[in-house]
Amino acid sequence: MTHTVHPYAHRLGIIRDWKSRWFALDKKSARANIQADESIRRFLTKRLRGAYLSGIEIERTNTELRVIVATARPGVVIGRSGENAAKLRKELAAVVQKAAPGDTRTLKFDIVEVRQPEADAAVVAAMVAEGLEKRLPFRRVLKSTVEKVIALREVQGVRITISGRLGGAEMSRKEEIRKGRIPLQTFRADIDFAHHEAILPYGTIGIKVWIYRGNIYDDKKAVRVTAQPR
Repeated sequence: MTHTVHPYAHRLGIIRDWKSRWFALDKKSARANIQADESIRRFLTKRLRGAYLSGIEIERTNTELRVIVATARPGVVIGRSGENAAKLRKELAAVVQKAAPGDTRTLKFDIVEVRQPEADAAVVAAMVAEGLEKRLPFRRVLKSTVEKVIALREVQGVRITISGRLGGAEMSRKEEIRKGRIPLQTFRADIDFAHHEAILPYGTIGIKVWIYRGNIYDDKKAVRVTAQPR
């Protein structure tokens, strides 16, 4: 029987690194760190909805807890004169203290800008969700999004799948659009994957996005692969 594996986890240790980087000496501290990580991710995902959040990375040392947020709209996260970022950091510190009361590390909050939003699967999924929540026709949203993504030079393939009560229909269904190639079983293939949800009055629509950005070899540089004749 075939098994479906997450494209990110499939490449861990090959071309991908862990999104939470820390080391625990015992099971108790490991449990507390995992609970804190989950609380941080849940809080930021809900708090920064609409800011085109790309990813959240967490690093721990003996004295610091660093949270790195990648977003396509850093101005929305930072706010005027950094007011929103300072408020967000304060709320995040309260979340960490509640999840792990014994954690005395200093919280560092960094914001990283995504240079090419259309080449990031999480940002593209958020774009599709935003279009669906604005009640735009789902086929138009899919087609326009795919054309924007595939127009980038480094993108060689894109696939978007949505499922749910599309168009408000009584019966849920699934729609998919793809362009280019998505080699899911190639370890060196730089495939970015993300899933998102569009919350509508008549139900939730699930969104999945795959973006293929070339192959990564030992020099860690994406290499464009020429199409082979069939």
